[in-house]
Amino acid sequence: MADLRMELAEPVFRMEHRVIYGDTDAGGIIYNANYLRFMEMGRTEMMRSHGLPYSEMENEGIILPVTECYLRYKASGRYDDLISIATSLAELTRHTIRFHYRIHCQRDGKELMLVKGFTKHACTDRQGRLMPFPDSIMARISSVRPMEKS
Repeated sequence: MADLRMELAEPVFRMEHRVIYGDTDAGGIIYNANYLRFMEMGRTEMMRSHGLPYSEMENEGIILPVTECYLRYKASGRYDDLISIATSLAELTRHTIRFHYRIHCQRDGKELMLVKGFTKHACTDRQGRLMPFPDSIMARISSVRPMEKS
């Protein structure tokens, strides 16, 4: 059973995205699977902001496939909403990394939580074999949020 705790821990990376028609269903509501895309945007830009773009890890032969994800839908996002994607690094082990997310928008002068969730990723080589994070990458990820490694 997945650990469903989803607290954000500092530092929290925040970015905004304006919801376009392509993000929505026929009713103008954000299509549920697109929240996973928004989470990908959040973690990718968070890592880039700390000097570790995914492309650099891929150049070193590291792939981070999603092995687990969870989304808790709280309210519907709509076409033209300006959403805020908050991302934090929650857990780092020799073989996995977990990110937590909160996605909000402003509506009627109030902050409205749309979705909260997490993704967990394995560190693999290009053939999909589990591997430990190289020490150099582990050190750089750890600098995002120093934490105990398992």
